[in-house]
Amino acid sequence: MNIERTDLAGRVARYAALADPARLRIMDLLTLGDVAPVELQAELGVSSSLLAHHLNQLEQAGLLLRTRSEADRRRTYLHLAPDAFAGLTPSPALGVRRVVFVCTGNSARSQLAAALWHDASDVPVASAGTHPADAIEPGAIAAANRHGLTLRAPRPQALEDVVEADDFVVTVCDTAHEELDGAGRVHWSVPDPVRDGSDAAFDAAFEDIAARIHNLAPRLTTTKG
Repeated sequence: MNIERTDLAGRVARYAALADPARLRIMDLLTLGDVAPVELQAELGVSSSLLAHHLNQLEQAGLLLRTRSEADRRRTYLHLAPDAFAGLTPSPALGVRRVVFVCTGNSARSQLAAALWHDASDVPVASAGTHPADAIEPGAIAAANRHGLTLRAPRPQALEDVVEADDFVVTVCDTAHEELDGAGRVHWSVPDPVRDGSDAAFDAAFEDIAARIHNLAPRLTTTKG
């Protein structure tokens, strides 16, 4: 009975936090990817103080989480909390021609994301880097092998050689997202496993990306280019 009361109280708090057009819009955006508060302010057209109020309400209800950017440590990113929308109806599916995952070197996170997406969705996929490395990181290859995954590209590719105007671009590293000044359609703030270099770091990145793809893949359908 105590557990039931706790669950009910949590549900009431979530519904109360969502009972505002601006906060509901924030949550809609977070279902696609991570967003910095300054980006939300521009999207919503509200004052910084009002945005802070909305974010505090959502955070207190357990609907969002905050992390610090690995690139610009002054910046934070907002993430959708796990199971934030459990039991609620998701927004309608989006029609896209192709999904392109982007990171800086196209050597780890974007490569893993493209391979995971290929196994999860019929929507075509590619990956690229803003400053492509010379080769795919051995740690990413090893992580893919541990999880029975085959990487899609033989070597890193440059963003300008891959992306087209109608692609659904997902940045999977803070540096690439900030370098592109938010030009990517969606951002996922996935910690860089290369900095740590351990199997655990690469597995954590793999699992983070896999969970995000699990949530996004059902919402995207193929449209002809």
